[in-house]
Amino acid sequence: MKGWLSSSSSTPLRDGTPSHGTAIRRFCAAQHVDQEQDQGEWDDAFFDIESWSSSRDSISPPCSWASYEETNFIDSVINTSLCDEVNEDATPVQDLPMYEVAHESLAKEVGNSLDYSGVPLVSSGLADMEARGINEGLELVHLLLACAEAVGCRDTRLAASTLHRIWTFANPCGDSLQRVSFCFAMGLKSRLSLLRNIGINGSLTGAVTNDGPLVTREEKMEGFRLLHQTTPYIAFGFMAANEAICQAARGKDYLHIIDLGMEHTLQWPSLVRTLVSRSEGPPKLLRITGILSSDLPDLQSSMKAIVDEANALGLPVEFRALEEAPSPSLPSIDQLEPREGEVVFVNSIMHLHKHVRENRGSLKAILTAIKKLNPALVTVVEQDANHNGPFFLARFLESLHYYSAIFDSLEASLPRGSAQRLKIEKCHFAEEIRNIVAHEGCDRIERHERADQWRRQLGRAGFQVVGLKSISQARMLLSVYGCEGYSLASEKGCLLLGWKGRPIMWASAWQSLLCPTIRDKQFRNKKRSQISPFLQSFFLYAIIFAFKIKLPDIENPDNGLVAEEEVPIGVTLRGTTEGRSWE
Repeated sequence: MKGWLSSSSSTPLRDGTPSHGTAIRRFCAAQHVDQEQDQGEWDDAFFDIESWSSSRDSISPPCSWASYEETNFIDSVINTSLCDEVNEDATPVQDLPMYEVAHESLAKEVGNSLDYSGVPLVSSGLADMEARGINEGLELVHLLLACAEAVGCRDTRLAASTLHRIWTFANPCGDSLQRVSFCFAMGLKSRLSLLRNIGINGSLTGAVTNDGPLVTREEKMEGFRLLHQTTPYIAFGFMAANEAICQAARGKDYLHIIDLGMEHTLQWPSLVRTLVSRSEGPPKLLRITGILSSDLPDLQSSMKAIVDEANALGLPVEFRALEEAPSPSLPSIDQLEPREGEVVFVNSIMHLHKHVRENRGSLKAILTAIKKLNPALVTVVEQDANHNGPFFLARFLESLHYYSAIFDSLEASLPRGSAQRLKIEKCHFAEEIRNIVAHEGCDRIERHERADQWRRQLGRAGFQVVGLKSISQARMLLSVYGCEGYSLASEKGCLLLGWKGRPIMWASAWQSLLCPTIRDKQFRNKKRSQISPFLQSFFLYAIIFAFKIKLPDIENPDNGLVAEEEVPIGVTLRGTTEGRSWE
């Protein structure tokens, strides 16, 4: 189902295509639960979960799904123009077989990268899937929305039954919709497990689940590296941030970059080469301070290689790693060891969203700490998505739409049997999706927000945007990956990278604003310096003129004006300033 996200206006479905209203009524009726005849170990694992149908998720709206919103989502996700290719006599989608493991040949190719224990996987021929394509896609989307609604209402029995149907269609080795659906099904499975072990207060925060991390930290880093190699999403952020830093560093010899949430070194080789080749010569010193969430020995070794290469090119580089404070703040200024004459840059690549909370206090504390460093520039790269909404159903729909676009771009870039693609989807995106769907409170750290929301937050913290001028470099970057469908845009001084018109990544640069008190004081000093010579001359002539007029009166005390003439002089002087009181 390649290209199913690209349609902005959909072709009407055939009469034989299942109606989305019928699907919702069939799979999400409040009092009706369809139980599969072929109940196996998967049913037993979920049907013993205590029913929460009488209670509702505290952060979810009432359990109803607007037909208008659902229709829009179906039209945006399913390319209904492909309906003409569907065989009306195709076998019903419910008759698809279900297996415990994937094809043996695929397992050999991927190795152990798809060890989803306990989850049934679908194995079906490519021709068979194409024949059923659009009907199965519609059915799968309906089931996902119905399961999300049941989970939001804490109806675990209905959610488990619907999830059982999802495993029939979701496939980590299928087309883009089947793959992204599999990841969201894993997230729903984890949320159901959390509901089973929910706390006394009824909150999902801190609830215990038997589902451990699907990937190790090493696998996660490998997935990130492969994503950087095969798609422009990560490289786009690095390029935009590096270009902004290099422009702000022109004519500066001592640079200090503070990298927030540093987990890799992929950004720095390109920056080093750009600084070495600048017209005025390389800086005399480049310091990079990485703020780490945990000790990463492999990162130290990778940075050592970069430092050695930079020194060989004539650019002295120093690297230092600092552990991130448990509270929402940066290391103290003393720990950062500022040096006289150096220019400070703060770099955040997909990190600030982890400090977003419901009360915004954590993000505000981080931005305040950044501002105290008085940086010359702050580079911010984030996912342009609204994954921090207070309602679970709305967040699920938005994240499904967002990651469907990403998985569609992977479909256009890599073959379905690619081991690299499977690792990217499992080791990187699946974990993000699982955190967004399954967790709440402090356990949910993937809190992506829209570009407009970030602009408001940074503006309130006292930062102003610096226009990025690297859109031509971004176009060159996209040409390297050789895949049509990516889109670029410049909006309010920021750069946006999207897939078929859907924004995916957002890059920006910011400078610190002076606080209003200081700015107003500087404005007053500036105005005073502009009119001070005029006032001085005017005051001088006024005093001389006053003394010339009143001098005879002073010599003649009989006119009784000696005591009274001192007052008009003061009045005259104050009148020349139009009543303003100058400090």
